[in-house]
Formats: sequence, structure tokens, C-alpha cells
Amino acid sequence: MTKKIYALLILLPLVLMVPGILFAKGAYQYRYPDQQVGIDPSAHTVIGTFTEHLIADKETLLDIARNFDLGYLDMILLHPNIDAWLPPAGEKITTPTTWILPDINKDAKGIIINIPELRLYYFLNDIKMVKTYPIGLGVLDSPTPFGSFSVIEKTKDPTWNIPSSLQEKYGRTSIPPGPDNPLGEYRLRLSNPDYGIHGTNSPWGVGRLVSHGCIRLYPEDIEDLFSLVNVGTPVEIIYEPVKIGFQEGRIFVEVHPDLYNKVSDLLIYTARKLFIYQIWEEVDLDLLVQALEEHKGIPIDITRKK
Repeated sequence: MTKKIYALLILLPLVLMVPGILFAKGAYQYRYPDQQVGIDPSAHTVIGTFTEHLIADKETLLDIARNFDLGYLDMILLHPNIDAWLPPAGEKITTPTTWILPDINKDAKGIIINIPELRLYYFLNDIKMVKTYPIGLGVLDSPTPFGSFSVIEKTKDPTWNIPSSLQEKYGRTSIPPGPDNPLGEYRLRLSNPDYGIHGTNSPWGVGRLVSHGCIRLYPEDIEDLFSLVNVGTPVEIIYEPVKIGFQEGRIFVEVHPDLYNKVSDLLIYTARKLFIYQIWEEVDLDLLVQALEEHKGIPIDITRKK
């Protein structure tokens, strides 16, 4: 029996006792709609709950983000008027620890990475639970690629063999394991050999476009993910700046910035999603437009009042 299956068997009774329970960090129950159109009252694709935090003296938004397993952009989108480095001590703020799951096949397995929200989802499909982590991604000049991949190798304490295009910048051809290694302590190599999912020696880059295309996680998050993922796990990298979700028969939208400038009109993009679901008439258009304009990166209820 593998360690992952054994751990899940231990935790499963707790999950059954308390619906929606969070086990370990960032793992939630979910249910995609059974039907492809309309509103399925049993669907549950909005996960997590909002929490509140009292800003401590000398605490930055980046400190708060990491403590709540969020990225830099998560906090900035929700609190654009707060100085990230000198937030007002004693002020109570909301932490955006709730998300809409990506719009994927309900039987999807493995890792889903949504570039615009700078977030990774790992689906424990057999027990209908999902874990989620903030990530850092490729800069505009070296974007993280979209497409279907798989994990082909797991490495503890990896050596970074520096691409030839970057060797002049770093003044060497490789960096061994240690504090100077930007791969951190764990790496999941993808079937595209130029890219991987790994840790970082600069945690403040999580929630930003900072890499040369690879996917960076907080050190504690990559350690957790590394322990769960097997070689062969599928990895789908998608580009979905607007997500539609369902909870208790209500419709939610979550809007993120178009980081790589791939969508010419977010309203048309969103309208197509709503028409595919055939739920356009169930949506409050004023609330939808407001959500698109504000792009706070959190689920917003846009259900039309009856």
C-alpha cells in the first residue's frame, strides 16, 4: 500500500464525518455539475472560506499572504489601496482564501495550473477532494507554456543545469543544491524538459511573474505536493482569466487580470461561458460587469434575484 493511499484511508473517516472539512493544507471537497447546461443544485465548485486577519506591527502583506498560503497578487487584487510593505498595523483585513475551481472535465485528474490566477490545483479525484497552492510563473518575455504535460521525474535536492541563454547572466553552467539554487529542495520535471514544478529560494516571488517559464511554489508547498504526486501524473496548464462556479444553486464569477494579454474582451469571453452553460438569463448583468471591472480575484455571487 502506497504512503498516499494509506494517508487517505486514515483521513477519510474524518472527511465523511464533517462535510467540506479541510484536511492538511488546502484540501477541500468539491463536486462538478452532473449536467453540462443549466444550474445543478448539487454542484459545489466554490471552495474555501473567507477569513479575517488583524495586521500586526511590522507585518507586510507578503507575510500575511504566505501565512495563509496565498500569493502576492492574491492580496494586492483584493486590497489595492494598502501598501504591501507598510500596511496599517491594527487594521482588520479579509484574506481571499476561497476560489472557483477551473472549468475542466469533471473526471479530470492530476495537476491543473491556471496561469492568470497564478494558482495550481491538485485533484484527488478518487475521493473528490482538491488541494490548491499559489505559484510564481514565467515573465512576459519567457512565459509559462500552455498545454498537456506529465510528471516524468521527481528529484530531491536538484542541481540546476542553467540553460545556455542564461549562463552568462549567472557566470556558470550549473548550480548545486543549496541556498543559492532557485529550484529549491524539490522538483517535478515535466514532459517538456525545459520546464518543471519546483520550490524556490526566493519565496516572495510566489504570486508574481518571476521565472523563465517554470512553476515556483513556496518551499513548504512543494514539499507537500512532492509527497503526493507520482511520476506519470498528468499536468494541464490552462489560461482562464474568468471562471464560473456553482454553490447551493447559485452562480459565482471569479475574475483575474489577463496577465499574458491573451483575451481581447473579457465580457465577450465571459458571455460565451454563460451561453455554453445556458445560464445567461440567471445572471445579474450589473453584478457581472462590476466583477469584470474590479477583477478582485475572488468568487462573486452574480445570481439574478427572482
